[in-house]
Amino acid sequence: MPNNDEKKVLLKVTDLKQWFPLKKTKLFQKEQEYVRANDGITLNIYEGETVGLVGESGCGKSTFGRTLLQIYKQTEGKTMYYGRTLTDMAPLYVDETIKNISSGKKKIAELEAKAESLKAEYEKMEDSAEKFQKQAECENIQKKCNMEFLNLVQIIGGFYSLDDTKEAEQLLLEKFKVARVISGLNEKNQMEGVDKKKEIAEKKVELEKAEKKLEELRSKYKNDEAFTKYESYRDNGVDLARLKTQEMRFLRKDMQMIFQDPYSSLNPRMTVAEIIGEGIDIHHLAKNKKERNERIYHYLELVGLNREHANRFVHEFSGGQRQRIGIARALALKPRFVVCDEAVSALDVSIQSQIVNLLKDLGSEDNLAYLFISHGLSVVKYISDRIGVMYLGNIVELAESQEMFDHPTHPYTEALLSAIPTTDVDSNREMIPLEGDIPSPVHPPKGCKFHTRCKYCTEICKHITPELVEMRPGHFVACHNPLGVEKDS
Repeated sequence: MPNNDEKKVLLKVTDLKQWFPLKKTKLFQKEQEYVRANDGITLNIYEGETVGLVGESGCGKSTFGRTLLQIYKQTEGKTMYYGRTLTDMAPLYVDETIKNISSGKKKIAELEAKAESLKAEYEKMEDSAEKFQKQAECENIQKKCNMEFLNLVQIIGGFYSLDDTKEAEQLLLEKFKVARVISGLNEKNQMEGVDKKKEIAEKKVELEKAEKKLEELRSKYKNDEAFTKYESYRDNGVDLARLKTQEMRFLRKDMQMIFQDPYSSLNPRMTVAEIIGEGIDIHHLAKNKKERNERIYHYLELVGLNREHANRFVHEFSGGQRQRIGIARALALKPRFVVCDEAVSALDVSIQSQIVNLLKDLGSEDNLAYLFISHGLSVVKYISDRIGVMYLGNIVELAESQEMFDHPTHPYTEALLSAIPTTDVDSNREMIPLEGDIPSPVHPPKGCKFHTRCKYCTEICKHITPELVEMRPGHFVACHNPLGVEKDS
């Protein structure tokens, strides 16, 4: 895989959280409890890249995959998608942000002041549980402040530095109003087959004029240091977490999922042709019935099934064949990103290798990116460019595939890799047992979530959550006591 600096980011995930509220068990229970399935995940996925995701059952891998695609609406965080631009989509959240610039800046200032106050408090305190608690609270407020700041500055850029933003607001609203009309016309052109090319061309001229006015306003402040600083934050990506349901539905053809359970994810009342063709019909990807059928047959044969299978119902197939139907359904839309949730675990070994090689080939030919979730570490190593290790809703280690296997740096990764069966009789590798079960995601341990099972645990591990930091080039670890890394004296 080329160096990540040379590749374009397709998805940029920042501090993603997916918390599921629990039903209150007591009559006068005030505090709402949550299952913290994903608890602050930050990750970049590049075009044409396969990111493997491993971890014990129940650690939040499948939930993360579904949340990325907004099947589950994420609780907090940002998921920026760069397969389309903000101008192309012109989502409604842009208007809401522009209309509330003043109140947004005021909220950010209040959060900054609160964070500074807490920081001043805990810095005066001696090391203790109370100090660590204050520090953690301060860090949470800083994260929230940063998120509010990004939500605003990524849209308005350098205009954030201005005291009076009325002129900028008006021009931005004008630009996105025209962009939204173009987006609607393009959708009608594709979905309804209505020729709107003339109207689109006229609106594009209007859009160019609106963008020219904005550039003229920006050029007035090009020598302003503060304006230049905030302008560097401007981002033309689409924040999936802020999209409305209808807007997200439009992007479904770009992002697909191969589900873990081939029994519950296929409609038993539909034939295979109807299942695979449903997405093609919804997004109008075939001009006529003949083209639609040829596309269905092509993807059936691609996954090792026959044309004759198209008219059968799913109950006539084995588990492995059903999984292949699910894979064909996802690939038939020619997406840019696919979440493969245990995509090959239900397949025979011979078919497994065929499908894995198919996914690899499509990745290189069509620049297709994958999030490959699996328990099979040998398969993950083969198909993945990078591997992320997840524990109790957090990515604790992220590195290139071979680097991860050669130099596991987190104690949990070390234990996970030691459990891989080997046929080498001369191997001196010993299995590292982990004592106890995964703690409850409702009441996770304070500090590092792995400290209750870690033999390298120290006092700081029990109070401060470690950040995911780069220990070696491209190798990120969230650990206070990383393996094989000398500490500064």
